[in-house]
Amino acid sequence: MRAMAVNLTLSPATMRMLVQKARAASASHLGGYEDGRDREIEFDADTLQDSHAHDGLAEEETDDLSAEELAELIADLNVDEAAELVATVWIGRGDYEPDDFDQAVEDARDRAFRSTAKYLIGMPLFADHLEAGLDALDL
Repeated sequence: MRAMAVNLTLSPATMRMLVQKARAASASHLGGYEDGRDREIEFDADTLQDSHAHDGLAEEETDDLSAEELAELIADLNVDEAAELVATVWIGRGDYEPDDFDQAVEDARDRAFRSTAKYLIGMPLFADHLEAGLDALDL
């Protein structure tokens, strides 16, 4: 079954760029724990205190700002664009069928999350769901 054509305020190219940003943010977050020791807090049984020895400035210099950039891009969307983005994610996640896009947008607008960026970035498979939604909508 082919999805009906949808009229978007937010361009599919912008949504695809958000998929790439979300994947970059996810990769940079996961990459920081490769050795299993990064950002680890150790408990000292002798002093009954935790210790977190690190050079904060060195960490700040190497932190990837992808997640912060992604959050800012999503936060800058207007209400209609944010609702379309959330609806596309919901379609990709299987909450709605592609033919129900208009209803999904209306429901997303009605729910109007306080922080759409926090909601979406907090979704473990945000990039995958967004990409699947774009594909389901034939965008």
